[in-house]
Amino acid sequence: MSRIPTLALVGGTGLNHLRENRETIRIETPYGPPSADIQVIETAPVRLLFLARHGIPHRYPPHCVNYRANMWALRKAGADHVLAVSAVGGVCEPYGPGTLAVPDQLIDYSWGRQHTYSDSGDVDLVHVDFTRPYDGPLRRILLKAAKQTGIDVLDGGCIGVFQGPRLESAAEIRKAGLDGCHLAGMTSLPETSLARELGLDYAGLAVVSNWGAGVTSELLSEEDIAETLKEPMARVRQLVSAVIEILRQQVTGNE
Repeated sequence: MSRIPTLALVGGTGLNHLRENRETIRIETPYGPPSADIQVIETAPVRLLFLARHGIPHRYPPHCVNYRANMWALRKAGADHVLAVSAVGGVCEPYGPGTLAVPDQLIDYSWGRQHTYSDSGDVDLVHVDFTRPYDGPLRRILLKAAKQTGIDVLDGGCIGVFQGPRLESAAEIRKAGLDGCHLAGMTSLPETSLARELGLDYAGLAVVSNWGAGVTSELLSEEDIAETLKEPMARVRQLVSAVIEILRQQVTGNE
């Protein structure tokens, strides 16, 4: 029998139901406290962890999230795999509102974030390969789960990671499109690269909440974004359940 896997789910909007009536773990890290206590959800034989990226309540803007502490705490809690759910804007077709995408690339437009564990002469200097930021077993499992459940996801996509918390200008979205971005987000970096430094199997699931600025003539509002997220987040929860089932089958040998 294979080792019992631990899947960590990182997210915020639409996943808050996971924190109700659960055991919690408080973990100290060399980089300060994580955004919130880690919720432990028993889904035997797979162990599920949940970390609210923006805190409980939702209070840390993207540029203030302690990404180093979050990834470190999840590894210390036993995570083998990390599935990161993030709300993003669509830069071009077919990445329209309501779409789910499993990204494969990133471009960083953020600045000033603590983006590595190799930040002093007191720790080992590590140059991790980042050619394919999301490549790993969990990404393949996520795509398999989508196929099995009949949930449409786009396989691939490049996220342009902006600083936030303000939304982007129309010119910034046009530039991102010219650079090869399909999506615009605020949290995928340095989270993805820190997970790679720690050797965590990390995959992303992007939920398109709106068109990026200037793609249409409509102005953006937080209320409209929240409303658009409601339906696709129900599909996200289905996908998470299907991923857990595939991991369970791998453990029991019933694939």
